[in-house]
Amino acid sequence: MKVVFRIFTSSVVSVILFICNLLDLPCYPMGQRIEIDNFRETFCEDFDKEIDWSIWSGHYQYGNTTEPRKGSYWNKNLAYTENGNLIIPVVYLEDGMGGKGAGWYTAGIDTDSDAENGFSQKYGYFECRCILPKGADIWSAFWLMNDGVYNEDGSGRDGTEIDIFESDRYGARFGNTVTSNLHFDGYGDAHRKMGARAFFTGNNPYEEFNTYGLEWNENEYIFYINGVETFRTDFGGVSQNEEYLILSVEMRGEDGVPSERENAPADGAQFVVDYVKVYQYK
Repeated sequence: MKVVFRIFTSSVVSVILFICNLLDLPCYPMGQRIEIDNFRETFCEDFDKEIDWSIWSGHYQYGNTTEPRKGSYWNKNLAYTENGNLIIPVVYLEDGMGGKGAGWYTAGIDTDSDAENGFSQKYGYFECRCILPKGADIWSAFWLMNDGVYNEDGSGRDGTEIDIFESDRYGARFGNTVTSNLHFDGYGDAHRKMGARAFFTGNNPYEEFNTYGLEWNENEYIFYINGVETFRTDFGGVSQNEEYLILSVEMRGEDGVPSERENAPADGAQFVVDYVKVYQYK
């Protein structure tokens, strides 16, 4: 009876998710809870100390350089820890930073092999607990990546950009939501993406902590908010290679120039990360 009920519930959830996706409407998490007892912890970053640059490095930034990232600039030195959290602020710098001029500045950091003790993993459960930055046309993200994403071979099996969450809807009609997406085959003409799926967090994610997670195995990706499944998919064939972790904040625009519809972030806008944890199947 319990198995039959779970199958029925899963079918109902699938129908609701299909309708929401068809109408481009966000849903609440309605699936199963993550069974964390099935996993063992392999990585834990709780940011109780200064950022360990032997583990983390600037994402697409080399050394202490500043690089344009869409409508803003990235410099890893803007990221810092405070009160047991990672803080990635969004600030306007009249005098610029790292050889670049006036503009909006923020950061993206990752655990790629550029760092001495960088971390990557294939399969398991990946989770981040955080508060999202306030501001229209800016968004934070927790995502996975590897170099195979750039292979244009019609498959995501060699590497897929896995956006566990992106906070790209501040100020929108359904603003207290996050989205998840998948990308592979590079970012040119061959690029393929799943199409963002949006979900409510159940609170104000710009004021309160939530957890965003991904269970990844050889057959599918399963996404979670606060330990409750949002949806699952095997789009692209599922990455079969190790991927590293990324925490970032971006702004819409190009070459460091914000888009015309960009609204200035709220005073003190910042991405606050309590922890990032990774688990492997037992």
